[in-house]
Amino acid sequence: MSTWDLSTTAAELHAPTDTDDKYRRGVLGIRTGSEQYPGAAVLGVEAAWRTGVGMVRYLGPDRPTALVLHRRPETVTSGGRVQAWLIGSGTDAAQRPPGEAAALRAILSRPEPVVVDAGALDLVADGAREGGVRILTPHDREHDRLREGLGLAPLGPDAGDLRVEAAVETARRSGAIVVLKGARTVVAEPDGWHALVAQEGTAWLATAGTGDVLAGVLGAVVAGAAAREERSETNGDAADPDLAPWARRAAAGVWVHQRAGVRAAERAADGAGRGGGPVTALDVAAALPSVVAEALGG
Repeated sequence: MSTWDLSTTAAELHAPTDTDDKYRRGVLGIRTGSEQYPGAAVLGVEAAWRTGVGMVRYLGPDRPTALVLHRRPETVTSGGRVQAWLIGSGTDAAQRPPGEAAALRAILSRPEPVVVDAGALDLVADGAREGGVRILTPHDREHDRLREGLGLAPLGPDAGDLRVEAAVETARRSGAIVVLKGARTVVAEPDGWHALVAQEGTAWLATAGTGDVLAGVLGAVVAGAAAREERSETNGDAADPDLAPWARRAAAGVWVHQRAGVRAAERAADGAGRGGGPVTALDVAAALPSVVAEALGG
């Protein structure tokens, strides 16, 4: 098992160069949010921009689109070139609008890497995994539902150390990278490589919306890596990709997110307490640029 830290994260992130443009830095397509949960779209888009992606294309319902543009007017809301996708945050499979399942399945069948969150996880369990790199981001309860959909036994509460073995098993059965979220987040890929990313001293990340921020961070990291591989022509066979490098990139994204949570909690405490103070999801997103800069400096 790999333990993730600053140096291993630094190896997976890259600063832009003088020859880069927005396309060379990565274009992330985002299809998240719903009329019921529009804030998830705002948080994921915000996090992707602040992690350093070159462009975000947001394609979602009217209400989330309006809120996204109000918060981040640089976001593009029309279709076009995309090098990676983020889907599912802030959606509920049980309340999916007509035609939305078909749209999400079409994305999952594409060759670009896809980060699959929340309300899109059922499509992976249901067999919609014919494309390339897929990064699944369940929390424990979502992981149990995903496992049941894949024909595996759920873990239930208080799984403890079984989470690592179970994440690897889920990755093997789904053919995808699994990011099992928690205070000790497990990143696993089908060939058995796995890493543990600890939360580094703050439990304040356990608040609404921080998972949507993580999804945006992962999307940005993946889009940047996809753009680099596109330029270097090292992406290989999209139908049968080597997932280990993408799992390392996912672990780097988790570390950046958790470090941003620590930094936001420290700012909230303003020196008044070693354990930090309460944070919101947007606080975590606001801390991302300094954490990315720290990692690149490392």
